[in-house]
Amino acid sequence: MNNGDNYKRRRKEISDEDGYDDEDDSCSSDHETKKKDLNGIITSLLLLEEQEKRDLEEQNEASDEEKSILESTHKRKTRTMFEFYSNLQDYCSEIDETDRIMRKKSRTMAASVAAVSVNHMENQSPNNHNKQSGSGQQRRLWVKDRSNAWWDECNQPDYPEEEFKKAFRMSKSTFDIICEELNSVIAKEDTTLRNAIPVKQRVAVCIWRLATGEPLRLVSKRFGLGISTCHKLVLEVCSAIRSVLMPKYLQWPDEDSLRKRKEEFEGVSGIPNVVGSMYTTHIPIIAPKISVAAYFNKRHTERNQKTSYSITVQGVVDPRGVFTDVCIGWPGSMDDDQVLEKSALCQRANGGLLKGLWIVGSSGYPLMDWVLVPYTQQHLTWTQHAFNEKIGEIQRVAKEAFGRLKGRWCCLQKRTEGKLQDLPVVLGACCVLHNICEMRNEGLDPDLKIELVDDEMVPEVALRSVSSMKARDAIAHNLLHHGLAGTAFL
Repeated sequence: MNNGDNYKRRRKEISDEDGYDDEDDSCSSDHETKKKDLNGIITSLLLLEEQEKRDLEEQNEASDEEKSILESTHKRKTRTMFEFYSNLQDYCSEIDETDRIMRKKSRTMAASVAAVSVNHMENQSPNNHNKQSGSGQQRRLWVKDRSNAWWDECNQPDYPEEEFKKAFRMSKSTFDIICEELNSVIAKEDTTLRNAIPVKQRVAVCIWRLATGEPLRLVSKRFGLGISTCHKLVLEVCSAIRSVLMPKYLQWPDEDSLRKRKEEFEGVSGIPNVVGSMYTTHIPIIAPKISVAAYFNKRHTERNQKTSYSITVQGVVDPRGVFTDVCIGWPGSMDDDQVLEKSALCQRANGGLLKGLWIVGSSGYPLMDWVLVPYTQQHLTWTQHAFNEKIGEIQRVAKEAFGRLKGRWCCLQKRTEGKLQDLPVVLGACCVLHNICEMRNEGLDPDLKIELVDDEMVPEVALRSVSSMKARDAIAHNLLHHGLAGTAFL
């Protein structure tokens, strides 16, 4: 009986244990399923993340490709534009050359016809020919008679002075002085086929072209001369002005003149030992065929939203606005400090020409042993502000002088028709003529005055001399101490 009960009890325990084992197996199976589901979710997330990365990379690649296409298109457009300007200039040159050849052929044919006519007349009238030969007279023939009524009217003694000055930017007396001084260089003799162009008319063609900036075809019409003749006259007279008049009217002052300039500038600003005010301007030009990038004026292009090319003119003036030194022709991509370093003035100054003296420049120039510029750092002191105001009065002398230069000679405001290599001669002549007008107190019509816009950039190395920095500080404190500093900034 007991054995039977024990057997049943044991069977029940075994059965219960088997039931517990089945429950554990079920829990384990659920755990494995959840684990697999979780792994699946993680795998899906990783796949989504990987897909997102690939999409992002493809998007970046597409963006880079689009950027590359845009850059390529921009370069192609720029190249096309440069080629257009170059082809246009070549086309104009070809037209001028064709016109020149045609005129040359016409003159040759006219000369041949004239020679035949002369021979025919000589054969028919031998007695008359002998009579003329005996009297020493020579037959003159004209190839073409053009109308120069306007100039003939201007050349009359009773022509109104105001009208003459409006046309040539100077009085008759100043014009006559220039003609007299250039006479020995530009005068020509009459030939068999035509009379030589008078000296006054030669000078008038040049000065009217510089003053108005009108194209050569209008100059030709105004003076009754051929286009090529007018172009040749402008260059010849400009060259004569530069070679004959520049040594007399545009030169560095001697010791006595420097002393007077120091006194005049100090009287204006209170700053001692200043002998000149310096400024650099840009002259617009047509895109050159070579070194296009060098003449590209980035700042003018950005401001005017129009592609601009230029060359530079750096000048130093005295208190009256008369040029005492000029540096002409460096490409328009150069900053003011770069032009200064290339100038002959800088070389002479480094050789000791300006020892103990100052030339005042704008913030576009560096502070050097002989170049005095305003303070440019932020948060200026009262003393520095006051100094900048006084030095600004000297700066304005040069800027206003350049304004009168460009206002008086309007050719400097327009893109010139001439070749790039001829520009320094023309610009040099404009500076000399400016000096003559300033020295003779030739006033400028207020309608001709212009406001210069030349972008100034602080050079990368604005300080070139520690001693000059100390000297500038001493000048600033001296101005304030003696009550000479400006106060308009307050």
